[in-house]
This record gives sequence, C-alpha cells and structure tokens, in this order.
Amino acid sequence: MKITLKDGSVKEYSEAKSVYDIAMDISEGLARNACAGEVNGEVVDLRTIVEDDATLNILTFKDEKGKAAYRHTASHVLAEAVKTVFPNAKLTIGPSIDEGFYYDFDAEPFSREDLDKIEAAMKKIIKKNAKLEKFTLPREEAIKFMEEREEPYKVELIKDLPEDAVISFYRQGDFVDLCAGPHLMSTGKIKAFKLTSSSMAYWRGDSNKAQLQRIYGTAFDKKDDLNAYLEHLEDIKRRDHNRLGREMELFTTVDVIGQGLPLLMPKGAKMIQKMQRWIEDLEDNEWGYVRTKTPLMAKSDLYKISGHWDHYTDGMFIMGDEEKDKEVFALRPMTCPFQYYVYKATQHSYKELPLRYGETSTLFRNEDSGEMHGLTRVRQFTISEGHLIVRPDQMAEEFKNCLALASYCLRTLGVEEDVTYRLSKWDPNNKEKYIGTEEVWEETQGHIRSALQELNIPFVEADGEAAFYGPKVDIQAKNVYGKEDTMITIQWDALLAEQFDMYYIDQNGDKKRPCIIHRTSMGCYERTLAWLIEKYAGLFPTWLCPEQVRVLPISEKFSDYANGVLAELKKNGIDATVDNRSEKIGYKIREARLAKVPYMLVVGQKEQDDKKVSVRSRYLGDEGQKELSTFINDICEEIRTKAIRKIEVESDNK
Repeated sequence: MKITLKDGSVKEYSEAKSVYDIAMDISEGLARNACAGEVNGEVVDLRTIVEDDATLNILTFKDEKGKAAYRHTASHVLAEAVKTVFPNAKLTIGPSIDEGFYYDFDAEPFSREDLDKIEAAMKKIIKKNAKLEKFTLPREEAIKFMEEREEPYKVELIKDLPEDAVISFYRQGDFVDLCAGPHLMSTGKIKAFKLTSSSMAYWRGDSNKAQLQRIYGTAFDKKDDLNAYLEHLEDIKRRDHNRLGREMELFTTVDVIGQGLPLLMPKGAKMIQKMQRWIEDLEDNEWGYVRTKTPLMAKSDLYKISGHWDHYTDGMFIMGDEEKDKEVFALRPMTCPFQYYVYKATQHSYKELPLRYGETSTLFRNEDSGEMHGLTRVRQFTISEGHLIVRPDQMAEEFKNCLALASYCLRTLGVEEDVTYRLSKWDPNNKEKYIGTEEVWEETQGHIRSALQELNIPFVEADGEAAFYGPKVDIQAKNVYGKEDTMITIQWDALLAEQFDMYYIDQNGDKKRPCIIHRTSMGCYERTLAWLIEKYAGLFPTWLCPEQVRVLPISEKFSDYANGVLAELKKNGIDATVDNRSEKIGYKIREARLAKVPYMLVVGQKEQDDKKVSVRSRYLGDEGQKELSTFINDICEEIRTKAIRKIEVESDNK
C-alpha cells in the first residue's frame, strides 16, 4: 500500500501498519512526539491500523487536532483521579477545549483543596504510564456495562445512540470511560498539567436538568509552556473586569435589585459620561447626526408593526396580558421603530436625505439568567444607537461611512487591533425566522460584502447571525477569557420602511421608499467599559480616567497650597482630587498608584515657594518640578487629543 505524507512524499508497505508504526518508520522522534494521526482527513488514534492506500498526517502537540487528543487524554486522567478520591462521583462528559479540557461530575462542589488532592492522584496515574486501550461493545451490552458501573449519565448517552450502533470505550488500568477518542498511547505521555478552577454546570447545558460540578484544567507537552500559560491566567484574573471593576469602585451588583442590573458607582458613571459626551459631540458636530429622545416603552401595537412581537418577544420585558388587558406594553429592546415615527412626523424631500438620527438609548433585553456576567451581558444597558434614513443611491456610501465612524471610535479607544469583522447573514435553510424575499437578502448581503472589500477590511461570513429584518456587520471582540461578544453593529435594512409606510418625495413628486441603516458608533457603553477595564487592566488613557490627577501635600501645613492647585486644575476641566490625610507622603503615593491615578502632584515647601508642582506619572515616573500652568497645558492637550501614552516605568498597579 502507498501512504502519502503531508509533504507529498510516499511510503510503500507490503502489509497493514498502525499509524504509530508508520510514524516510527519516518522518525523515532516523530513517533515519540505523536499525539494522533489524520488518515484521509479523519483524526484517528495512533493505534489505528491502515490497510489501504491513504494520505497520512502525523499530528503532534503543535497541531490543534493533536493538542486536542493530548488534552482529551488528560481529561480521562482527571476522571479516573476524581473517581479515586471521590468514589461516589458520577461521570458525565469531559472534552478538550481551546485552552485545555474540562470534565463534569455529579458530585458535591469541589474546593481548591479538593483540586489539589485530585492533582496528586492524577500525578500517580500519569506515573503508572498505563496504556490506553480501545474496545467496542454492541449498544445493549454497552448499556449493561455502564449500568453495572453505576454511571447513569453514560447510560443516557448510549441510549441516545441508534440501536445498531457499536459503542467505543477506552480503558486505562482499571478505569474505563465511554469515548470515541482519539487518545494518546499511554497516560505517561502527559508531561505537564494543572487544574485551574471548578464551577457549576448543567447536564447537557439545560438549566432544568441536574446541576453538575465542572473541573477545568490544561495540559502541555512542556513544563515551561504550562508555566507561561499559568502566568497568563494570573494576568487574566488581574484584568477580569468583574473583579477589577468592583475593586476600583466602578460598578457593583446587588441581589435584591437583580441579575444583569449593575449599579454604576460615581467613578464608573464618570467614565460612561465622558464616553457619552464624546460620542454625542462627535456624531452631531462632525458626522451630521441630529439627536432624538424617545420613550423607554411602547404598546405591543408598535412591535407588531416592526415584527418584533412575532420574532423577538422571548427577549422582551412585557407588561400585561393581551387576553385580559386593554393595552399591553413592553420595555423597548431597540430604538428603531421609535425613530421611524420621528421621521414620519413630517414629510421629507429627497433633498433632505440622508437623515441621520442619533440617540443615547437605554434598552432592555430579557437575557437568560445563566448568561449574566458583570457589565458584558446585562438586562438594561445604554447604547450609542442611530438610524440613517437614506435614498437607495446613497446607501452604499453611507454604510461605508458608518464603518469608518466605528473604526475611528475603536482607534480612539485604542482597541482597533483587538476586533474582527463578521458579515452576519440570514439562514436560507430557516427562512421562517426572517421577513423579506430571498432576492432582497442576497442583494443586501452582496452590498455589505462589497463595502467591506472596498475598504480592505478582512471579514468572515456567518449564516444565521442576521437580525430578522436584515444582514449586518458585527464587530467582534473577545474578553480576557476568550469569549466573543459583539461590540458594534451596522445593519442594512431594505424591509422595515415598507412595514412602517415610510417614504420621501423624489424629484418627480412621487413617493419613494427609503432604505435604513441601523448602527452603533461605539456600541453598548457598559460592555465597552468592561472591555476597556480588561484591555488596560484599569490603567485607562488619561482622558477616560475618572480621577486624572491627585494632589499630594507633604504635610498639613501645605493643604492650602494643595487646595489652590486643585482649584486651578478643576477650573481647566481636569478631574482632580487632593489627599489631605495626615499620612506620610510615601503612603499617599502608593495609594494613588493603587488607585491607578495617572498623575500625582506632590507639593511641599519648595513647590509652594516656587509656585510649582512636583509631577509623578505612571508614564515616566518622577518628572521633576514644573510650572503649574505648564502641567495644565500639557495634560489638557493630552485629554483633548485623547492620547494613549506608553507606560515606560515599572508600576505598583500590577
């Protein structure tokens, strides 16, 4: 038989061979590092026998599929260790994931001390270097086999398979698990691992089913790589907005108020205010928007016209019962139908278009309780929302301008390189989810694709991610844990103008339907704040900081001078405070650093005599004495330009 390798070379054998034996024939080092094989495009065990001509790729830890086999084996070692330490725990599933692996157990919650015991048991299992051996059973025998082992979740999984299915298992010593593989040849091949955390999960992701305990871990083929990853995890913990935002007193949550309803504290509210004023001024003064302010709720009649009542009620907060109440209201999940009636309030000529409506909108969405997380997934949020009413011949250019505005906002915030673009399309196999014809959908999707290509913006396409009334560009970003969220949306709508009977008068005096662009310039303020907390680890650009300068008198006798400095700063629009506590200056400096204040102005006898300030910054450290007017001019310019300065000194903020 002929085996064609990844590099195009061909090996010939007179008899069937396992993938591992072929790897050994190529190179002993390759076989030693092999995790799995890929035969004719299918990932298989190294023990798989190849009997006919085939293409073969030997997968190592450097390959994503090889890495998955390596970590999947680690999850089986974890499962055996849990059964060793906690014999009454019941097994469910344990896949590899992007950053490692997890396994779910029906057991009592695991403490960090429990994880340490399980890790110790895993090390013993790895040291035994037990071979992983695959075997199969007919479905009924497989069910009986797992019933005898008192593993009800495995029994349920097998019963979901076809009656004629042959079920595969893997054995390592006395431990056996239901699994399709592939796996490493033996447990001793795992070189470095760590259990990172535990959490609650639901069986099959259904909140109506059993609560399980999930253990997360990771595994690497080199100890140094594991250590680097663990350092990365520590950095993630430092940056996690849900922890850091609370430590910095930017926001909090309260059980009696409810999930997904965060309270913005004064510092967080100040940051949102800065962003909101920036966006409103930017849109109105430079991009031609006009402001509206519309109600937070409306009757169901409005949402029936828009289609939300038929397509989106699961995501809405509804007040009333249509069968019993004369009027039923709902909190608004978006602003578009409200702004359409602003447009419809007067007749418009083709010369007035495009009309660009902007609104700082508070919206409400009934997110699932399991989805709530800090500021990124909430039930009430504020968004830089806008709707452009345009003639069809203006649509392509205005859409590109919306992309340009979004790009400018991302660049100003310093996050442009952290995003990806997605063309979110309809699902042609599920047409009942959408309004409009296939022709309209294909045409509008084509227009968006062309706009992205003309702007040289790399993008991916995703079926089924469009809104029910139109395709869109979703600008995506990942949080510190790797979960992707939509930050900015720009949507092409060729359908709702018909639903709302919107029109303009063309040059011939005839009524014509406009097109609509739904867009955000910066997206949701709460989610953006969470993103910035994690991006900058709380060390925000100066213009965004809720406290930009802290004045530090060396002793109480310089408080009057410090208060005078503070007054000058505030007169120039700088967010500043003074620390008049009876503490040593070293302590005050450290406190200001921990509070992540970008500038400290130390004032004592010399500064008072010279009418100056001693400047310390997170950027350059001790910058020496400066005239107060010079410092004010410099920081005002930094704030005005929204500069993002590089931090060049070691900081206690880490």
